[in-house]
Parts: sequence; C-alpha cells; structure tokens
Amino acid sequence: MEAVFIYIAKSSSLMLLFYCVYFFLLRKETFFNSNRWFLLSGLIVSSILPLVSYTKVIWIDTTNDLNTNISTSLVNVSQEEAVDFNWTFLILGLYAIGFLVFFIKLGIDFYSLNTIIKGKKVKQQADFKFIDINENIAPFSYFEYIVYNSSLYTPSELENIIEHEKVHSDQNHTIDVLISRAFSIIFWFNPIVWLYKKAIMQNLEFIADKEAAKKILDKKAYQYTLLKITTHETCVAITNHFYQSLIKKRIVMLNKNQSKKRNSWKYYVVIPALAAFVLLFQIEVIAKERQQILKAVSGDEKPVAIYKIKKNSSDADLKEIKEKLKSIHNIDFEVSEIQRNSQNLLTAIRIDIKNGTEKSQSIQKSDNSTINDFGIAVLTDENGKKVVGIMTEDNASKKVSSKDKVKVTAKTIENKNITTNTETHVNTNSITSTKTNSDTNTNISTVVTTNKDNNVTTITTTENGPKIVISTPNNVTLTGKKLIIVDGNVMPSNFNLEDIQPRDIKTMHIYKGIDAIAQFGEAGANGVIEIETRE
Repeated sequence: MEAVFIYIAKSSSLMLLFYCVYFFLLRKETFFNSNRWFLLSGLIVSSILPLVSYTKVIWIDTTNDLNTNISTSLVNVSQEEAVDFNWTFLILGLYAIGFLVFFIKLGIDFYSLNTIIKGKKVKQQADFKFIDINENIAPFSYFEYIVYNSSLYTPSELENIIEHEKVHSDQNHTIDVLISRAFSIIFWFNPIVWLYKKAIMQNLEFIADKEAAKKILDKKAYQYTLLKITTHETCVAITNHFYQSLIKKRIVMLNKNQSKKRNSWKYYVVIPALAAFVLLFQIEVIAKERQQILKAVSGDEKPVAIYKIKKNSSDADLKEIKEKLKSIHNIDFEVSEIQRNSQNLLTAIRIDIKNGTEKSQSIQKSDNSTINDFGIAVLTDENGKKVVGIMTEDNASKKVSSKDKVKVTAKTIENKNITTNTETHVNTNSITSTKTNSDTNTNISTVVTTNKDNNVTTITTTENGPKIVISTPNNVTLTGKKLIIVDGNVMPSNFNLEDIQPRDIKTMHIYKGIDAIAQFGEAGANGVIEIETRE
C-alpha cells in the first residue's frame, strides 16, 4: 500500500511540473500544436516514469560473522497488537467511491452521445460524417462525426462552425479529450489533473480556431460566431464542442501574432527537471557483499560465498539467492512454509538444499518474534568441490584479548579431510517438530541433514550460537571435541585444559562455527580454543 502512495505522490509531482511549465512559460505562446504534444507527453511521462527505476550496486566488505551486530542490536520486544482504526481501508474506500462516481458519469456521457447520434441521418462527405439534429445543443465533433443544428445559424455561421469542427475531426482531437478524461477519473482526487484537463481542452480550441481562420475570409465574422455560440449552454462532455468558456482568451489568441521560434527553448526547461527527478528518486541503491576469503589449513586461500537470509528478505530476494546458487554453484535451493507478520517480516521459513546427492534442510521458526538472520555458506575445497551449509547467528565467538592468529599447517592437524561436523546424531524415520522458547523469545533453528547414501538423518537444533551444517561422509568418525592449540601446537584428543594454570595463560581465543572453519579449516568445525602461554 505504501508503494501505491509513493507512486501517486511521484506521478502528481511530475504532472504538476508539466502543468507549471505550460502555465508560466507556454500558455501565451502560439505554438499550439507543440503545446498539444507537450501536454500529452506530460500525462504519459507522469504515469510511466515513477515505475521506472535504475539499480546502482555498491559492494561492501563484511566480516566472517553472519552479522556481527545481530546479537547486540536486536532487542526482542513483545509486540502488542492494538485494535487501531485501519486508515488504509478508509482511504481505499473513499477512492473507490470517487472512481465509481466519475466512471458512471463517463458511461452516462457515452449513453447521451449514442442517443444523439443513433438513428439520425448521416451525410457522408470525404472523411467526415455530418449529422443535422433538431436538439438545441452546441455543435460538436466526435472522431469523424460532426453534429450541429443548422436551423440555429445562418449559412456563413454554419460554414465557420463546420470548418472549426473539421479541424478537430481531422487531427483526432477526440483522442486527447478521452485521454484527459481517463486521467481525471483515475486521479480524480488530484486537483492538478483537473487543471491539466482544462488546459488540454483549451489548447485544442486554440488549434481549431487557428486552422479554421486560415480558410475563412472574414476573420471578424468568425469571432462573432464564437460569441453567438455562447448562448448554447448544453454540450456533450466527451466531445470537441464548438462552445467553450473563456471565449475572450480564444479571441485574443486568434488575433495574437505568431510567437518567435527562439521561444521554443521553453520546452526544454522540463528536461533537467526530469533528470533531477530520476537521479533523486528513481535510482535504487543495492548493497552487495564481496565474496569472503577464508584461510585453509594449508595456509592457502579459498573462497566461501555466504548468501544471507534476513528477517526482511522479500520473495524477490529469496528468488535471487536461488538463481545464484544454481547458476554459480549448481546447488538446488528451495524455500517453503514461509510465514510473515503484519510488518511483512519473516517469522518462519523452511530451507531445502541439494548439492549433488547430499541434502540439507533448515527450519527457522519463532512464534513470538521474527526469525534470526542466517545464511547459506558455500565453500570450495582444494579440489574444487563445493561444500554447502546453513549458518545460523554467530553470537558466541569471542576474543579474550587481541592477538595475531596463529597459522596451523595441514600436517599438524588430524582428520584434515573432515568436511564438516554436526553435534547430534539421531537415527530416526521422522523429523521432530520445531519449538520456540517463549521465555527468552529466541529463534530456534532445526537443521536436518541427509548423507549421500540417503540412509541416515541428522537433526541438529540450535537456540544460541553459530553453526554450519553440511552432510557428513559415512567414512568419517567425529569425536565432537574442540580443537585445542597451545603455542601453535595441536594438542592430543585427551588433553585437559585444567592442566594449564590460569596465571600461565597470556592470551586465549575461542572460535566457533564458520569463524573456526575460516581460521583452521574443517578440523575446527567443533570449535577451536587457541592459547598462548607466557614465556
């Protein structure tokens, strides 16, 4: 609904721009035909340009964390749904009533026109169809039809009228009338559209007067005819009728000298204004993250692409992620069970990922709040193999003190071929339901992983802390222990941290999830504790 209001505001602003240029710069010029196309262009531009936008991409660098500010910036506040009056429905209702009234009025005008023309004797002459009626209404033209009451005018007056209406018919001025009428119905609430419609109608009369006067010998007699027609107050609204108000202006413009061609510069005033409109309002800035670089255990660099799914991700954003995963990594990505709140923010979503024969699934759901941001991580190993995982919010990786990271070579780490780790292994034929912790109002992420043999299902549920979940090969046995590194040396699996006295520790780093994988490779998937002792 907000997009509709924005469109209306932009369209009305452009319409006002064209009208002001016409009113202050062009209205008194005799470039009537040019003014016609200028005014029509204004209507078309004001309706189309707000729908056209240009995308500007800004590339930004990010850290290894999915979102370093998630845990500190998100404050779970219970949303109390108050029973407020829905102004949107009221505004839509008022607009619908106005639209319906003016649309019915248009239908009545068409019916009146059909009543006048239907059954009347038509006299064909060249491209024109003349209809002589008995009703006391102003002469008018409607496409090729020219309607008049010959009994009300002298032969010379009737000749002036017919020449005038021939110009309307020959130049298809009825199209201009119908276009302006359509805009006045759609934007009936906008006062500018009514002024704009009046300007179009008046300019059409200027065109017809100018062209008819060229074919009439007695210009003064033509002006007297204009004055005489003012006594006929009845006319058909959707036609070009000979009588128009502001007869004085028509006579003034009829006798005005031709404008100088150098004054045509006034038409170009609108161009920089339109350019400013596009630059200010029609350029959409999109921030995209550069592909992150992770350091492998061998010291080489390998890329990991992270595709974030946020609480405000739209269907278009999810579709873009799907297309990129397929085109860049040949990974199938599907979303389902999407639920959103009244602010159109995600409260539940199910993710299914298929990388060859390996499958992963994540169900993010929160009944009391929106889901936590998470992402799809795609790593490429030394052999070019794609490894895909689902990375949840990282709020547990902390540094006890600042220190340069210790490089660990592949030779010093056991099980260097491990591609990932999961915390819990459950053999089951069904998936347990996802629950939400109402006390802490935190998001629960249930990740279901099926191995390539399709006979073991792993279910990992996380309430807090980061995790990257990828299919685990059957030939790998995971101990579930954290990788402990002391002074750059990997400790054996039976090493006990309590053997180190606190006073002997100079610095200690704790890594989890994708941060651990980034620094120490897949061997750090269970988490890494890195300690530097005092000399």
